[in-house]
Amino acid sequence: MLIPELPDFLTKMGGGEFKGLIISLFTLTAMASRPFSGKLTDMLGRKPVMMVGGIVCLICSLLYPVLTTVAGFLMLRLLHGFSTGFSPTGVAAYITDTIPSNKRGEAMGWVGTAGALGMAGGPGISDLVVSNFGFNALFYLSATFAFLSVLIMMQVNETLREKKELTWRFLKIKPADVYEPLVLAPAFVMLLTAFSYGAVFTLMPDFGKHVNIMSKGLLFTSITIASLVIRLIAGKASDRYGRIAVLKLSVPLMIIAMVTIGTSTTPEQLIIGCVLYGFAQGSTSPTLLAWTTDLCDDQHRGRGIAFFYIFMEMGIGLGAFVSAWIYGNDSSQFFITFVVCASLCAVASFYLMTKHRTRYAQ
Repeated sequence: MLIPELPDFLTKMGGGEFKGLIISLFTLTAMASRPFSGKLTDMLGRKPVMMVGGIVCLICSLLYPVLTTVAGFLMLRLLHGFSTGFSPTGVAAYITDTIPSNKRGEAMGWVGTAGALGMAGGPGISDLVVSNFGFNALFYLSATFAFLSVLIMMQVNETLREKKELTWRFLKIKPADVYEPLVLAPAFVMLLTAFSYGAVFTLMPDFGKHVNIMSKGLLFTSITIASLVIRLIAGKASDRYGRIAVLKLSVPLMIIAMVTIGTSTTPEQLIIGCVLYGFAQGSTSPTLLAWTTDLCDDQHRGRGIAFFYIFMEMGIGLGAFVSAWIYGNDSSQFFITFVVCASLCAVASFYLMTKHRTRYAQ
């Protein structure tokens, strides 16, 4: 709901040249907080880690109308990243605790479907809210949804069997608390493909205007509806045919989507590119997460999931920052920006084609 409107919000404050930092600062903090969320998920439990994310989102949404300077806004984007750094780690560990391994792809598809519904509905109403009630109303509505999420998570039963009491030593992070070699393969693929996500969500508002699409929500909604349609199908397919088998189709589709977007000169072509990207991203993301949970050690599930998400945040952050730098508010640079995205997806596709089969990835 916030992402489509934040570039205009920042521009009106006089910070238009910092648009690339809207997502990259957010993902920087999300990435930095992953080792903590992973360790706390394994030590304290899934529920408190999930709740931290919702509480941070609530606080930040209430502060956006208060901190109305460019510096204050950028600081909030850093703080807001903790929400993504915590909640998904706890959610993925909770789901993995409760779902058998042969159903994880489908389960992650359901989780992704719920997220896609939010991602489809949010941009669809954000332009309407801002146009009629202003930016502050948008931030207060965001806070309301965050508050509701906290209320829901309060009803969840903890699934970690052996919880430990919180001590300061839990906040001391060692390399062993971060590095999880068991999930390197899906993490590497996520790094390369998430670059496109950062680029798409940073540049779509400007690209839409370039081809005369005035509704910023239309493009984001196209992506998320396409993602919504494919997630359950891809999740079940990965359970039946294997994670890598699905990825060998979805990642090349992402290459096609990046080329289609990069060469778009009409509203119709750009929307087609966004739909293709939605299909590709909606298949790739839950499949990679299911593959990660397959490979995790049961005792260090939070660490493995957090390590995977670190690579995801790194890819999104780099994609947002580098794409904004290449673009430089010059529409002639859209093509080269998305060629870079397609090239990184091609590297991921080649890696998957040469990847040896494993128990869960075959």
